Amino acid sequence: MLTHQESQDEPTWLTIIRLLRWDKPAGRLILMIPALWAVFLACHGMPPAPLVGVIILGTLATSAAGCVINDLWDRDIDPQVERTRTRPLASRALSVRTGAVVAIVAMSCAGILALYLNPLSFWLCVAAIPAIVFYPTAKRVFPVPQLVLSIAWGFAVLISWSAAKSNLEPASWILWGAVVLWTLGFDTVYAMSDREDDQRIGINSSAIFFGKYAADAVGIFFIGTASLLAWLGVFMHLHWPFWVTLGITTIGWIWHYFRLKQEDLPKPVYGQIFRQNVWIGFVVLAGMISGLIW
Repeated sequence: MLTHQESQDEPTWLTIIRLLRWDKPAGRLILMIPALWAVFLACHGMPPAPLVGVIILGTLATSAAGCVINDLWDRDIDPQVERTRTRPLASRALSVRTGAVVAIVAMSCAGILALYLNPLSFWLCVAAIPAIVFYPTAKRVFPVPQLVLSIAWGFAVLISWSAAKSNLEPASWILWGAVVLWTLGFDTVYAMSDREDDQRIGINSSAIFFGKYAADAVGIFFIGTASLLAWLGVFMHLHWPFWVTLGITTIGWIWHYFRLKQEDLPKPVYGQIFRQNVWIGFVVLAGMISGLIW
């Protein structure tokens, strides 16, 4: 975490990197994973390289834009939260005007990449914009704002699948449901580290909504994710490598549940569990690809 003096001495380009959260790749990768799940499944394990490139760049641009938009909305709230008080807009290391310009550039890059896609995928990109732009306001008026984020994450599945197949199929909706539940799980974990600060300043989160049952809710979300992925495996006739990796990831999610049930869990553990879900996502991706082409 940067001190105030360090943030003042930091070059502007590095401060913009922090604004985009490119110094913290876990949050960027965890949006990329559902998009990669979708494109590899839709293309039976062998998607065109240019399409994969567009999807990777598109998720990077979109997640960057979402982070900046979130920080613009929360620039007066973030200074009151221990985890976020050194963010560039919260610490006033960057101006609101600079933040707005960066957000516009990031959204424009995502929009240009969307032009590569077919009409259905393009309009799904457009439909995702309200969820991205207004997610930060949800925490002020909606008791479970993580659901709004989960729906935004789910668009990664719909956009990528339709980009590969030009339509949406039953399998794509099963995967969408799995991603929504997975996102509810890992983002509730993420919110658990901020509960005291959020309650003090009057911000909603799923961690506050579920209260003492937050760990149980996360466990249900993760088991629901595993169940939908299993249904998807049966539906798409995925071979044994997928089932091996799904078994491994399910054990990982169960382990996360029991860690979250421990009393007086140190705050850094919540971040560790969040980051471990990135690796879990890539394990599932490897299983999907192997299960398709084995």
